[in-house]
Amino acid sequence: MSKLTRQDLYSLEDYSEMRDDYRKKVMAHKVNRRLELGDHILLTFEDKLIMQYQIQEMLKAEKIFESVAIEEELETYNPLIPDGSNWKATLMIQYPDVEERQRQLALLIGIEDLIWMQVDGFDKIYAIADEDLERTNDVKTSAVHFMRFELDQAMASAAKAGADISAGVEHKNYQAIIDPIANNLRDSLTADLA
Repeated sequence: MSKLTRQDLYSLEDYSEMRDDYRKKVMAHKVNRRLELGDHILLTFEDKLIMQYQIQEMLKAEKIFESVAIEEELETYNPLIPDGSNWKATLMIQYPDVEERQRQLALLIGIEDLIWMQVDGFDKIYAIADEDLERTNDVKTSAVHFMRFELDQAMASAAKAGADISAGVEHKNYQAIIDPIANNLRDSLTADLA
């Protein structure tokens, strides 16, 4: 999947005029890119359209129009676009109550490394998490992690040919398995593969 360039972005004026319709388009697209693993973990699989929306929203919110600042946003978000051999996702650990969330984050240290995807007939693919910076310490994990699931060519070919895809978490304090993931998500993820 190609990365975003300045030519892919709308001016602040143009984006302001189209924002409502564009947002609806992206939200409808995201429905096919979300995976709930149990009651408290959500994976949102990123792609070019979602990252373009994120950048446009940042440019709008911060009123960014200078070339250097726009390039910085592109450098920040482009790494989250799949490369054709992987799936990239944002992991969110969700507990509505703040105190409960803090307790759980202390119990879930290392969970980001124990999230997996599996193409039917192949071994599990464990997440490569937080390549940009460490988000876990000795006391707790973060509520948000960025991860990549790297597939070999045989896995990618099988997925594109329609093989089921499963996902799960195997942390000692949190387990979940989705076997298989929904077809709309599978179809959306296979579109990320070259």
